Amino acid sequence: MQFRFANHLLDTGRRELRHGSEPIAVEPQVFDVLVYLLENRDRVVSKDDLIASVWGGRVVSESTLTSRINAARKAIGDSGEDQKLIRTIARKGLRFIAEVRTDRTAAGPDRAEPARPALPLPDRPAIAVLPFANMSGDPEQEYFSDGISEDLITALSKLRWFFVIARNSSFIYKGKSVHLKQVAEELGVGYVIEGSVRNDGDRVRITVQLNDVATGSHVWAERYDRRLADVFALQDEITEAIVAAIEPQLYAAENFRAQRKPPESMDAWDLVMRALSHYWRVTRQDNVVAQALLEKATAIDPNYGQALGVLATSHTFSAHMGWADMAKAMPVAEQAAMAALRADSEDPWAHHALGSVYLFARRFDDSLAEFEIALALNPNFSLAQGYYGLALSYCGRWEEASAAAQRALRLSPRDPYSAIYSGIAAYAQFIGRNYEEAMRLAREAIRHRGDFVGAHRVLTAAAGMAGQNDVAKAALHELRRAQPNISLAWIAKQMPIQADAERNHYLEGFRRAGLD
Repeated sequence: MQFRFANHLLDTGRRELRHGSEPIAVEPQVFDVLVYLLENRDRVVSKDDLIASVWGGRVVSESTLTSRINAARKAIGDSGEDQKLIRTIARKGLRFIAEVRTDRTAAGPDRAEPARPALPLPDRPAIAVLPFANMSGDPEQEYFSDGISEDLITALSKLRWFFVIARNSSFIYKGKSVHLKQVAEELGVGYVIEGSVRNDGDRVRITVQLNDVATGSHVWAERYDRRLADVFALQDEITEAIVAAIEPQLYAAENFRAQRKPPESMDAWDLVMRALSHYWRVTRQDNVVAQALLEKATAIDPNYGQALGVLATSHTFSAHMGWADMAKAMPVAEQAAMAALRADSEDPWAHHALGSVYLFARRFDDSLAEFEIALALNPNFSLAQGYYGLALSYCGRWEEASAAAQRALRLSPRDPYSAIYSGIAAYAQFIGRNYEEAMRLAREAIRHRGDFVGAHRVLTAAAGMAGQNDVAKAALHELRRAQPNISLAWIAKQMPIQADAERNHYLEGFRRAGLD
């Protein structure tokens, strides 16, 4: 699609903005803000609309949103004072007011925006659990209903005969009125579970409905009214009913119950659910908040395996994203991961966290073994699939790494983590010397998350090795903005690449791009 306005041309297929014949450099999120405003120019766009579209519903600060809007205005020759093209509607939002002409065909077949292909159904019953509605009348209780949904996703995920969409992709529909057929097509599932939660003092009421999208029928529905203290047993009961409704012969053949140790304290569980609601937003500040809540939970219940596992994972992830110093974060993560294993050796979070710790400690065989245990315990654990791919790529096993990253993307096709999974897939292709594909995947990752330094690194090195000097120079400029301390010495020291030849190959890409 091409949009023409005020002597500007915005081409969504090529992701280009031009003024006359001159190209205008635009950051990926700023470009996406412009596209969304242009596509919705017939109405006022709220800030929540922008956050849902551009940031995938993640929490972003007011200053970040304002800076992207200002940058969008500047890119097209507008300003907050003039508002000739983008007008602010007080207390409502924004609207693109300039005259716009569109052209769907002028770009030619090679410039058309690719349609998102329909996701094929896997060879197992595929399920998405939508976030349960909070019926308590208190917005502060959102985390509680989200926690019930997340626990149900986790319980179903551990059943190897189901294909369960990851929490982050299911939760993009939170608060939205969508047709179940749309959900099924976008996530590639045959069954959709929806429900509601009312938390009232020491009582909890949960309604659940299982829908077969192909037939449009309700397979099963139930309402539960229990004491809050019985919530863990209730979750198992709901899982059992879902399994029995979908695959009775499998249910009869094998014990369905996912092995887990429930916490000793509801207060600790409450804190973990609050922590997860922040952790999955995938921002630096939310990660800090999640860690503080998890530390409180483990203080209440020192043997709460999931709390310790998520705490360890949050520290390894913050180091991977460059939010924390690796040397300081890894010992804390290792201590928490080992404590999680002692508390509950069947918890996949614990093995995932320890796999990440071992990876950055260059204990490659131990790392792969831990990720494989995590996936044996929960085959639908998209986060472990993605990081298993990262470990495989650092070991030079690029084809297996690419397959693992693609499995993570399929398990969670619409996820804030998809940028990271795409970046891992990009690095795997770089190792395979498939530089064009590595660049494509790196750009895809950057489009979702402009702050993901891993994708900027791959794009820079791949463009350098491909001899695309202009692209490499521009990518290096963006990389330096995302990671000011980047250098050849940093890459050689911090990136746990097993083989010297592969490390030198990566460094050579940066040298050709101009990094010193």
